[in-house]
Amino acid sequence: MRELTPADPVRVGGYRLLRRLGEGGMGVVYLASGPGGGLVALKLIRAEHADEAGFRRRFRREAELAASLDGRWLAPVVAADPQAPDPWLATAYIPAPSLAEVLASHGPLPPRTVRVLGARLAEALAGVHDAGLVHRDVKPGNVLIALDGPRLIDFGIARAAGAAQLTATGVVVGSPGYLSPEQARARAGEIGPPSDVFSLGCVLAHAAGGRRPFGGGMAAGVLYRTVHEEPDLEGVPEPLVPLLRACLDKDPRARPDARRVRAILEEAGADPGPGGGGGEAEAAGGGGWLPPGLPRLVAERSARALDVRLPEPTEAGAAPGPGIPPGAAAKPVRGGGMSRRRLLTTVLAPAGAVVLGGGFLLTRDRPGAAGPLPRHTIGLHADLSGPAAEEGRAQENGARLAVEEHNARPGRTFDLALLVRDDGGDAERAAGIAGRFAAGQSVAAVIGPTTDGTAEAAVPVYDEAGLPVAAVSVATTALSSREHDVYFPLRFDEADHGTAVIVHLTHVEPSSRTAVIEDRAAPDGIRRLTGSLTHAPPSEGAVTLHPVPADGDGFAAAVDEALAQEPDAVVLATDSPQRAARCARALHEAGFSGPRVTTERVMTGEGFLTEAGEAAEGWAFTASFIDPDAHPGAQEFASSYRERFGTTGVPRYAAEAYDALHFLARGLDGRDAAGAEVRHALRRSLWTGVHEGITRTIEFLPGQRQLRPRASHFLYRVENGRVRFLGSADALMS
Repeated sequence: MRELTPADPVRVGGYRLLRRLGEGGMGVVYLASGPGGGLVALKLIRAEHADEAGFRRRFRREAELAASLDGRWLAPVVAADPQAPDPWLATAYIPAPSLAEVLASHGPLPPRTVRVLGARLAEALAGVHDAGLVHRDVKPGNVLIALDGPRLIDFGIARAAGAAQLTATGVVVGSPGYLSPEQARARAGEIGPPSDVFSLGCVLAHAAGGRRPFGGGMAAGVLYRTVHEEPDLEGVPEPLVPLLRACLDKDPRARPDARRVRAILEEAGADPGPGGGGGEAEAAGGGGWLPPGLPRLVAERSARALDVRLPEPTEAGAAPGPGIPPGAAAKPVRGGGMSRRRLLTTVLAPAGAVVLGGGFLLTRDRPGAAGPLPRHTIGLHADLSGPAAEEGRAQENGARLAVEEHNARPGRTFDLALLVRDDGGDAERAAGIAGRFAAGQSVAAVIGPTTDGTAEAAVPVYDEAGLPVAAVSVATTALSSREHDVYFPLRFDEADHGTAVIVHLTHVEPSSRTAVIEDRAAPDGIRRLTGSLTHAPPSEGAVTLHPVPADGDGFAAAVDEALAQEPDAVVLATDSPQRAARCARALHEAGFSGPRVTTERVMTGEGFLTEAGEAAEGWAFTASFIDPDAHPGAQEFASSYRERFGTTGVPRYAAEAYDALHFLARGLDGRDAAGAEVRHALRRSLWTGVHEGITRTIEFLPGQRQLRPRASHFLYRVENGRVRFLGSADALMS
């Protein structure tokens, strides 16, 4: 718990706020005292979410359904007001530690405790499913361990089965390690009661075996294993394994339903007591279902959670919850003496978790200040679940590090928040996400999208709304900043590889005679490399052109023709790793060992090094991204990234997204509001300003709206079978 800040309201509806329990992407959760002094956990929804089209309607429907739940092992919604300026939702407060805390301090639970735990959670889920809801976030942090039995909590992202989801289509909802394969794939239409059963299987496997069945680490890796690999049930007692394997089946149709799970566990000896309500010791609050030692821990933690100085009971003049049916706000809380709920901090997004309900909001209050700082929200528009998910995740993580760094600076004048949305690499979805970002007036600027196709669909939408968008991995020539003045490309487009090639063959491996082998199967932008070198020959020398037909494999003939001109260097204009490997082998077989240069798509794609073999040695590549471990000034970022996200390396475009966020933050300095006025002022500031980043100097040429030449060009080369970073074009020219 934390003390309230000066910016927090004193009352919401008929409730008096007492403490902060947690803060997450959807809002802030408070411990609150209701009419008569009863305690609730009250979630206050952030205004930017409430302003989204259809939010209040969906929120009301889901709150009404959740309020109808009446199971003993649930902490249901007791009041809500979807129509308030800041919508809110209240649930019973249960002062008890979470299963996550118990497992961290106590370790795996004995089989009987796991069976009781599973039977009661299955009973709770059966009630949820009977009401037409799907919980969608069953995990140890959302299970409270009370003396009389567990409680399933947090219906903040529950939704009606078959209804439109509360969050964006394509956004992964849930917690990696406990969500189902259909959730991991962000297939909203497939998420139903079997998804909760899969999550329950993960929770019970963790409780019985002491570890997650799909491992830990970065979210992307956990999601991949959830979808493609079998669960690791080592350490789980053998009698539990068959049921858990059935719950963790990849096919939702093959999983047992919640009632069947409960029946199997009870038949195996869960001994839930009369009526499923617990044995005599448990009904009396003695914790007989828990192993020795845990009842005392639970009792101590429960008492500590209730050690809060409460105000005098207030009159129930302001009846809570016009958005809940009459009677719901006054519904009694069941479960013996344990009638109060402890939400703890489960709404806080953990490091590396997938975005829940929109994104991570990372803010801090100023030490010693009168109140919280103003906050600007930056959108992160990325492919987090499609073909470019690796690059999308890298950009999300790089931007998140920048937000954390900014918000930790003692002299800052504002805080930053990061709102993340996933387009899955789909152009139509990307346009929709751009519309959502544009409609939310709290979003000052956006980083992204990840791919050319999604950018081509989204940038016109951003342009119409006047919302600045900084792209770090988009190379398409179909978008122009002259046409879309909101578009800030922070890398060169695919038609501008020539700048780095000229630098390399003039300053690194000088060539007075350069042969260009042009792959006619490559996109027009890549093939413009030929024109760049013809217009400005490396070392002010001569350039010859040797085309390869798009529908053939004439690299051997083109190489023979090129080498007949006795060139010092060969440049290959292609985007295909496989076709580049054929050219490399032809040059190698012909005995040519001079400088050879091609594009980053050959380097970043699959197959060039393996298919070219020893013929790949010495090849250089133009690129739009750095190697943070080798780039001057970026090593500290690389170290922080590895430590923060538990990786051995730093993926491409992570550092570039970090720079992009600081670039936008520099332009926001001194802006007090959001909306069209700030967006307009920010565009003007970004076009004329200079930002010294860790990857490059971000500066646009006056009147031309393109990055300063050479600032965003980098070179790599194959040395001893590995690709090594050579440096930036600027540095190589100095």
